[in-house]
Amino acid sequence: MSAVLVWIETFKGQALNAGREALGAGQLLAERFGVPLTAVVFGPNAAAIGAELGEFGAVNAVVCEDTTLSDYRLEPYAALLTKLVQEHQPKAVVAIGSSRGRELLAASAADTDSSLLTEVLSLSVRDDGAIQVVRPVYAGKVLSEAVGSAAGTQFVALRGRAFQAPAANAGARASVTTVAPVLSEDAIATKISSFEEEVGKVNLTDAAIIVSGGRAVANNPKDAPAGVPDATVWKAQDAFANVLQPLADVLGGAVGASRAAVDAGYIPYAHQVGQTGKTVSPDVYIACGISGAIQHQAGMRSSRVIVAINKDAEAPIFKLARYGLVGDLFQIVPALTAELKKRLGK
Repeated sequence: MSAVLVWIETFKGQALNAGREALGAGQLLAERFGVPLTAVVFGPNAAAIGAELGEFGAVNAVVCEDTTLSDYRLEPYAALLTKLVQEHQPKAVVAIGSSRGRELLAASAADTDSSLLTEVLSLSVRDDGAIQVVRPVYAGKVLSEAVGSAAGTQFVALRGRAFQAPAANAGARASVTTVAPVLSEDAIATKISSFEEEVGKVNLTDAAIIVSGGRAVANNPKDAPAGVPDATVWKAQDAFANVLQPLADVLGGAVGASRAAVDAGYIPYAHQVGQTGKTVSPDVYIACGISGAIQHQAGMRSSRVIVAINKDAEAPIFKLARYGLVGDLFQIVPALTAELKKRLGK
């Protein structure tokens, strides 16, 4: 089965939207290699998911619904993916580079002595069959070209939101093949007792628009905007909730934060963007009161459009931004929110 395999990450029997982006990248490779695009789905509802991925370009789907694969665990997932690679020698294995995607591809690439390319922003295939990619290095300050090994299967972990999902072909279905697991439950050391889900309206890594706040959100009480309840005890937490969140809500986006804001306790760690937080690539990233230290840039540099709002005209964030507003975020953001509500009819 010479093909390009695309691993589709699932949770509780549902495919994550990012898997469609991986199919978009996989389709580019499959067309270049002249081989079918095959989705790989493990866990509950895998057969139904695999068939439905035909709408997004998958010709075939290899699935396994064994109970050992009900929840993601590296051992059984890597063992089965490695077996598929060893038996069928696909041209490439592609996945979104989430924490699970990176871990799974790294393990299987090591097991099969194959090359692995990570954080991929764009890709192409050279005449010799090697996959050539562009990826960020040095915390995103430099874009580097890297090349896989054409001698065997090439593993490719993609930066989230770097690739477009294929246009949907309603009603198309992939041909589904069911395979058996490799490891029995007794052979798996890791056990999962429960999950604790993050509470939030929009997941940062999936958000098309992110409104982020930095240390400057801790404004002095005397500078609190008019109309904010109990302005004399104005806190940074109130600013995130009453100034940044309304802008994110009207845009249908999520609220992020710099490490400085998280370390100061203004907002939980789940919102942190940067080298030690989440890496995001939204369509629009609005940085409010964020200076733009290199550690923060590492997590949002690949955003398609960056808007900076900062009092300091010399802040590093302006060097990245397509649009910059020099001024007080407590004046600019509410005015921007009000105008957007008016224009969007909200």
